[in-house]
Amino acid sequence: MESKGAVRALGALAQETRLAIYQMLVERGPAGAAAGQIGDALKLPPATLSFHLHELSHSGLVRARPQSRFIYYNADSTAMNGLLDYLTDNCCRTSGACTPVGDAARPAPQTPSEPPRIAPSGPKPIVHPKKKVA
Repeated sequence: MESKGAVRALGALAQETRLAIYQMLVERGPAGAAAGQIGDALKLPPATLSFHLHELSHSGLVRARPQSRFIYYNADSTAMNGLLDYLTDNCCRTSGACTPVGDAARPAPQTPSEPPRIAPSGPKPIVHPKKKVA
């Protein structure tokens, strides 16, 4: 993904209604949902829903497929993975402080000048978001 595509995708998700639509479509998986189902679930008028679905489709994060009299939308996980790859491509390039997700069980090396780390209470944070979206 190039920077223009990343800006377009991030811009599409930087709006509360579109983010809610995208999250719903991710939850639905590859089958997605019909436009009417999305509107009903999120209580959106058809014109508003159409506008937001167009923005998400234009960004490449959502795909539309006509089926009979309906249009079904689903989240494009390949596009989201491309966005995540773009955002994390140079993560910690100079410091080497990040631990890839596959190595998350192994703690990151500490330099002698670094104080011991205190584990946060609550959910464990993602050390390096290179994880692929299913």
